[in-house]
Amino acid sequence: MFDSYMKESILGRAIKDKKISIKFYNPRDFIKAPENNYRPVDDKPYGGGPGMVMRAEPLLQAVAKVLRLTKGKKVQIINFIPSAEKFTTSYAKQISKKYTDIILICGRYEGIDARVDKILRTKKFSIGDYVLTGGELPALVLIDSISRQIPGVLGKYDSLEEERISTSEVYTRPEILKYRGKNYKVPKVLLSGNHKLINEWKKGK
Repeated sequence: MFDSYMKESILGRAIKDKKISIKFYNPRDFIKAPENNYRPVDDKPYGGGPGMVMRAEPLLQAVAKVLRLTKGKKVQIINFIPSAEKFTTSYAKQISKKYTDIILICGRYEGIDARVDKILRTKKFSIGDYVLTGGELPALVLIDSISRQIPGVLGKYDSLEEERISTSEVYTRPEILKYRGKNYKVPKVLLSGNHKLINEWKKGK
C-alpha cells in the first residue's frame, strides 16, 4: 500500500539519498503458524460489538523487535485514533528534532486492543474528524510531513511552505487565462515587482 507513493517525488529521492529510511514489520509474521498456516491478528471484542479487534500479542512482539534494533536511540511510538489530538506541522517539527526513529502502528478492523497503548505508552494522533479503514493513510501523512522537516529532504529551506509568507492563492503563466469567453487575470500586485506590496498581499490572504 505504501510502495507507489514512497517511490515517487520528494520521498522517493529522500529514501534513495538515504536522508530517511523506512522499514515495515507485519504483525502476522510474529504469530506461530499452525499446521494450516492460519495466523489471525484479530479476534472478537469482549463486551460484544461489530467487527473485530487487533490482538495485542503480535503487535507488541513486532514493536519489541523494532525496539531491539533501535536500542540506544531516541524512539517515539505513535498510534492513530480518530478521537486523539490532531497532528500538526508543529508536531512534525518537534518529532523530527527530538527523535531519531519513529514507530507507526497501523491499526485495522475496529481498532487495536487498548492494552497496546498502555504497555507501550504510545503517543496518539488523529489526522482528522473521520474514520478510515486503517492506519496506513495516517502513517503516510506523518511520513510525508515529518520527512519535509529533515535537512536535505527538500532542495531549499524556502521550499517549506509553512516557513514562507504565503497564501493558498497562487498564480503562474499565462498572465491572462481565457476560459469559456471570460478573461481571468493575475492580480496586478503580483506583477508589480514590489516585494513589500506582494508580501502584504500574501499576508492579507
